Amino acid sequence: MDETVAEFIKRTFLKIPMSEMITILKAWGFLSEKQLQTVNFRQRKEPLAQDLILLCEEKHATLNDAAFLDIIYTQAHRHQKIWDVYQMSKGPGEDIDLFDMERFKSSFRKILQRALKNVMVNFRDAEENAVWIRIAWGTHYTKPNQYKATFVVYYPQTPYAFTSVTRVKSNIPLLGQALTIASKHHQIMKMDLRSRYLDSLKAIVFKQYNQAFETHNSATPLQERSLGLDINMDSRIIHENKIEKERVQRVTEETFGNYPQPRLEFAQYKLETKFKSDLNRGILAEREEPLRCLIKFSSPHLLEALKSLAPAGIADAPLSPLLTCIPNKGMNYFKIRDK
Repeated sequence: MDETVAEFIKRTFLKIPMSEMITILKAWGFLSEKQLQTVNFRQRKEPLAQDLILLCEEKHATLNDAAFLDIIYTQAHRHQKIWDVYQMSKGPGEDIDLFDMERFKSSFRKILQRALKNVMVNFRDAEENAVWIRIAWGTHYTKPNQYKATFVVYYPQTPYAFTSVTRVKSNIPLLGQALTIASKHHQIMKMDLRSRYLDSLKAIVFKQYNQAFETHNSATPLQERSLGLDINMDSRIIHENKIEKERVQRVTEETFGNYPQPRLEFAQYKLETKFKSDLNRGILAEREEPLRCLIKFSSPHLLEALKSLAPAGIADAPLSPLLTCIPNKGMNYFKIRDK
């Protein structure tokens, strides 16, 4: 086994939590059940990784085997990456073709390899017919960098692809071209939507808001936690404005629904406006350049946090549409300009 392959596999083993090691190795499928039974999984991670490397050497593991292990690890820890969303579209009068997964994979790989001498592409089929793509980029003069690969998750017969943030910006147009041609679309556009939570991004673009998402209070009934109600509240406490609380509860449900929200970490608003006043024309009135500012709302679970503002008495109900439209518009980057 090549020394660089052994090092790559070893680094991947060392990233895997001990509690997940056996599960990921079985999903990888490269080492047999009989081989895994010879390994002491109760030892420390460094000697365990070394024992596993020896087994991989016996089976002559290749770079493709190592890349496949990296895909499986990334699938299990997808929240460790930041994901962008791309939307593709058909040309005028173009019909939806029957999708052929093998043809898509072959076309995708050929497009990248024709444009770039050193590039490595691997695929793994996943749940809901999605395909995970791993791309290790090189240049015409350097081998692919296995430690800075780009990951793409594409759902066939949909216009959406989710990509991990690519560090080398010059590779982005090439990636877009490969996705567009291989999936038989006409053009591709990056959406103003980004998050670590791939499943939430998928729910937003596919309008699957009513699915269950991981929350910090998943054991608490939704209406109680999202509307600020306390089931253990002292019965002697009387709310002075019961009608207003009922109104806030109703408006919050109408705005956000009665289901957990997709998980996003932030929403960013860029404001660009010009000073307008006929009174006491001062320095700002003479300014030709617009005034610009950036506002960013962040939270471990932004939409659930926004949903709780009015019931908690922190904000009036309903909230601004600029805050509540995030799932519906499918974006968490906004540019606000004067009309």
